[in-house]
Amino acid sequence: MTDLIRPACGPDLPYLYEICLKTGDAGKDASGLFYDPLLLGQYYVAPYFFHDPGLCFVAEDDHPGKKVPQGYIVAAADTLAFNRWMETLWLPPLRRRYPKPYPKQYIRSSFEEQLLALLHRSLDAPESAPPWISSYPAHLHIDLLPLLQGQGAGKGLMRTLLEALARRGCPGVHLGVSAANTRAIGFYRKLGFSTLQEQPWGFTLGLSV
Repeated sequence: MTDLIRPACGPDLPYLYEICLKTGDAGKDASGLFYDPLLLGQYYVAPYFFHDPGLCFVAEDDHPGKKVPQGYIVAAADTLAFNRWMETLWLPPLRRRYPKPYPKQYIRSSFEEQLLALLHRSLDAPESAPPWISSYPAHLHIDLLPLLQGQGAGKGLMRTLLEALARRGCPGVHLGVSAANTRAIGFYRKLGFSTLQEQPWGFTLGLSV
């Protein structure tokens, strides 16, 4: 294995945006689905780094010329607290940048349209929290470019994050995965994740830390 796993830092962010986009279509490249190539990263990567950089890690290749992030894992230890932070600090300026309704000529796909709608959906509703949230309060996002897939980098990133969550006394972590992303589902099952909830779009999986 030639990858190096380390804490994420500020200069990594442009690479993390790119990785997010190039894996955004159920693990495949979503570049052609977005008029705004930064939109996915604005929701699924950057807020985690600004909220709690101690739970953000990258994997990079050791070969000369490629020593930049090729994969990442980002997380929030307390999903309900993270959602409150998103509603208070992160989403308001994004909602101003991407107002509702957004001009149709600047929307390239139904995926982009759904994400624009998601920006305007309230996250701060603890009364509607799922019953399993106290056992699996953390959540994560993990993505790898093809260069590092199948080399153990995903397991390394997950192990690094789980160790960080365990040090904080976090009891468990959950994630969402599209039913179309069969490779990712297999990866999570091998790590011990189990189904917490079936969704119209896929599954919410959980793992005790």
